[in-house]
Amino acid sequence: MPSLSGSVGYIFTSCDLNVKNSGNVRFKDMMERFKVYDQPRRPEGEEEEWLAGERVDTRDYLLYGRFYLPTGRLDALYSTRLSPTVQALVAAISDPPSNVPAEMRGRGGDVSNIMLNLQHDVGKWSTEYTWSAEDSMWGVRVLHNFGRLGIPIEPTDDNSSISGSRAGLKRVDEEDAVEGGLKGRVSVGAELYFSAKEKSAGVSTGIRFTTLPDATPPSFQVPSTSSPLSLASKGHLAQPPTTITALFNPMLGHLSGAYSAQVSRDLCLSSRFDFNVYSFESEWTMGAEWWIRRSPLVELHAKESLPSQLPLAKPPTLDHESSSGVHGVVKARASTNNDISLMWEGRVRNMLPSD
Repeated sequence: MPSLSGSVGYIFTSCDLNVKNSGNVRFKDMMERFKVYDQPRRPEGEEEEWLAGERVDTRDYLLYGRFYLPTGRLDALYSTRLSPTVQALVAAISDPPSNVPAEMRGRGGDVSNIMLNLQHDVGKWSTEYTWSAEDSMWGVRVLHNFGRLGIPIEPTDDNSSISGSRAGLKRVDEEDAVEGGLKGRVSVGAELYFSAKEKSAGVSTGIRFTTLPDATPPSFQVPSTSSPLSLASKGHLAQPPTTITALFNPMLGHLSGAYSAQVSRDLCLSSRFDFNVYSFESEWTMGAEWWIRRSPLVELHAKESLPSQLPLAKPPTLDHESSSGVHGVVKARASTNNDISLMWEGRVRNMLPSD
């Protein structure tokens, strides 16, 4: 003390932004949490716009920048969609020479860098190609999703109509149902990279299993008003939302496996084990998140305080989160390396603090 550190940033995009106030935004959408994603889908482009016989629609893009104080480091990013399934990205880091350590300065080291990235996603397959100027590194990543793709999302303002039109669809886990065990989809991925400057290469592989349908609305497999645990109590969903992942880097000898599941309406548990076959170093990490809800009396008072409607007016509807009374989450983590962490995130009036 005294010391000052911070950053100033901006973001701009040609796409329409649905930015809500922190007082009424869906709380779970703003938190890093356990979730089971919906089925992969092939991206679809926007409809063409014509004016006086000429096409006037433009390519979507995004600009981002951040300036750090007092170091003077600058981060910049530009991303644009070349086609419905192809996206390009340019990222750059500029750091003043005074921030370069003395040992790196003697070897001609430079922390500034620029990276080019090209992503191709068709739903079942997705690939990513990367080039980094700092160490002349070339990389490629591939991900394959087994099973059928999800139905393309239809643009509409009525979320209930989307859920209702798909509520009668057969779920993937019902189509492949077998006696016992979890049912869902499997994804397999790998990455390969080579550094021309360092004359080194690397490779890693991974596999992921996740249950279906989606554990957290909005999902286009189940109505948004139905939670997975409430469906389970009615016998419609016989398995908890679960994700199992395994990673392996044969060159470094690193193994990692994780198991995460939503065991109740408000409790999610996760466990991860890391191991190195060359050094025999290992670490076991456990984590949990507990969602805090308002008492039923508070929710009843909130519903009763709604203004009366005209006879022909549509009655007010509370979204899934408002009706469930979620207003905070407690996260905990502990590992065999004596690493213990505890964090609370919640809503206080029009603020979303974390501690």
